[in-house]
Amino acid sequence: MYKATVTIKLKKGVLNPEGMTIKRALNFLGYDNVKEVQTYKMIDIIIDEEEDEEKVKEKVEEMCKKLLANPVIHDYEIEIKKL
Repeated sequence: MYKATVTIKLKKGVLNPEGMTIKRALNFLGYDNVKEVQTYKMIDIIIDEEEDEEKVKEKVEEMCKKLLANPVIHDYEIEIKKL
């Protein structure tokens, strides 16, 4: 079995409204030194697979391209760990 962790973040230059809202709220609470907030999405996928790690990574890459990330606005990283 493998655990794939996919970290999805907005590409450079794409507005992050969630991060901007968090920043404004933190500033309102008195944390004036907070200048920027970035948010990311992390997805853990447990794969019951006897294949090697490289094949698992290929499958997760396919999942990202088909469903998990929008390649127009997102960058993503995949980390695979054997369980």
